[in-house]
Amino acid sequence: MGLIFIIMYAIWLTSEVLLNRLVRSKKTDQQGADKGSLTFIWLTIAVSVTAAVFVAAWHYIPISSHPNIAYIGLAIIGAGIVLRLAVIATLGRFFTVDVTIRQGHQLKKNGFYKYLRHPSYFASLLSFVGFGISLNNWASLAIVTISILVAFIKRIQVEEKTLIEQFGEEYLQYKKTTRALIPFIY
Repeated sequence: MGLIFIIMYAIWLTSEVLLNRLVRSKKTDQQGADKGSLTFIWLTIAVSVTAAVFVAAWHYIPISSHPNIAYIGLAIIGAGIVLRLAVIATLGRFFTVDVTIRQGHQLKKNGFYKYLRHPSYFASLLSFVGFGISLNNWASLAIVTISILVAFIKRIQVEEKTLIEQFGEEYLQYKKTTRALIPFIY
């Protein structure tokens, strides 16, 4: 693994750790809505990334023989990071890494949220797909993508229950017009 890989992985990890530390709910926010889903996501990430790296080292199942496939994966990671930060910026003070409702919380249905109910998770999933591609291993790509997808779906269920409790029919109507996580699919 070259220096550029280490740098990109470090930027990605640092961005997520900083978000996890800086953008949490406060005591004035609704508490208890997260139901341990943030911890579940972090554990899933740790296990699936570790498994993907070990599988890539033990059993080579190349995605492509093209010499730049790993760099394409890095570019996808970068695109996911940038998109995630852009989505977070559009949600502003209502974004937290743990599920909560903030004082004065409003349902956002425009911008990225016009197309997906959870564009931040989509952007994060995109980075994980990029990670699997950067390892150039089909098994590693499947391990990390499926594991993270399952964790995000579980988290979405927790989050949407809270949003329905808060916004009621408005959120239910919004669900009818947008996909949850993957454009045109889910």
